[in-house]
Amino acid sequence: MTWKTLDALDLAGKRVLTRVDINVPMADGKVTDATRIERIVPTVKEITEKGGRVVLLAHFGRPKGQNVPEMSLVHLIPALSEHFGQTVQFTHDDTYESVVAQTKTLNNGDILLVENTRFYPGETANDPEFAEKMAAFGDIYCNDAFSAAHRAHASTAGVVTHLPACAGRLMQAELEALEKALSTPTHPVVAVVGGAKVSTKLDLLGNLIPKVDQIIIGGGMANTFLAAQGVNVGKSLCEHDLLDTARKIMAKAKDGNCELVLPVDVVTASEFKAGADAHTCDADACPADQMILDAGPKSIARIKSVLDAAKTLVWNGPLGAFEIPPFNTGTDAAALHAASLSKAGRLVSVAGGGDTVAALNTSGAADDFSYISTAGGAFLEWLEGKTLPGVAALEAAND
Repeated sequence: MTWKTLDALDLAGKRVLTRVDINVPMADGKVTDATRIERIVPTVKEITEKGGRVVLLAHFGRPKGQNVPEMSLVHLIPALSEHFGQTVQFTHDDTYESVVAQTKTLNNGDILLVENTRFYPGETANDPEFAEKMAAFGDIYCNDAFSAAHRAHASTAGVVTHLPACAGRLMQAELEALEKALSTPTHPVVAVVGGAKVSTKLDLLGNLIPKVDQIIIGGGMANTFLAAQGVNVGKSLCEHDLLDTARKIMAKAKDGNCELVLPVDVVTASEFKAGADAHTCDADACPADQMILDAGPKSIARIKSVLDAAKTLVWNGPLGAFEIPPFNTGTDAAALHAASLSKAGRLVSVAGGGDTVAALNTSGAADDFSYISTAGGAFLEWLEGKTLPGVAALEAAND
């Protein structure tokens, strides 16, 4: 661990410029899912309790360098104030000088939210001059936005070069969980990789094969691997133009002593809709007029046995069309089994990605996983082995 945490810095009386991700879904002016706000509460409260003065930096939507009123962070003030348990101030003035002046009027324990960083072209361009100006809003920089760490923006990678820097508690938790899962894991290590298309997971599979012992492949992408083995997958979603690529991945896995676990039986239907007439058959016996929409009971039993023997699990992507019953059965069964093993202390389980989080929440398994990342793109890029600019900047600041 080459980056500092909040423990390493004296926060009392200091303006702590804190990058957070509060890009939350909203409807009719109200937050409909406050998960991302809830996840930053520990960092913000710790700073205020230690006498720091919190200056929050965040983005919302993609205003492309323009001041778009409906994307103003002012709409989040009620939800933030509620979750932090105190009134959050807002920078209604948008000139650089007025924001600096307002930060200097803060008392210990106060919280100030700066306007949407993406209202300014210098943010996404990581403009050095803009980053230097933004750094004047604080005395210390704290990055608690792992979910934005894959962006080389001024507020994630630029400001950090001008101030003493540390990771917030959410950033710290994300990095420690991922380190434990992939950098220094306890073997056997199993990965669940699902989703619709192999094409979106090529880098991920390439990075995981040398690091894990088994990869359970599910969702639509499993159909491409089955087809690459000569299996007729009927009307199923399948990237027939990637069969050679799938065969190369299978050869790489074999050479690397990494077992790819594919479905041995599947659940099919002639149409994708709730309550569709579903049938179970062996994976190589899909009717020509049917589509594969989930793993079958023998496949689920096989997955459970793999999880039973594992010590570490990394999960990204569902095993079937989990959004519509009964095609959530495979994902739910595997998720609940992994959750049970994790709760019993037999498995370290780390999961992330939008569909993954939704599936685990729907199944009721989420609470018992060791760690669930809300980071989305940053989580996936970490699993792909890519350097995250926001993390690299924190590490460089403490070299």
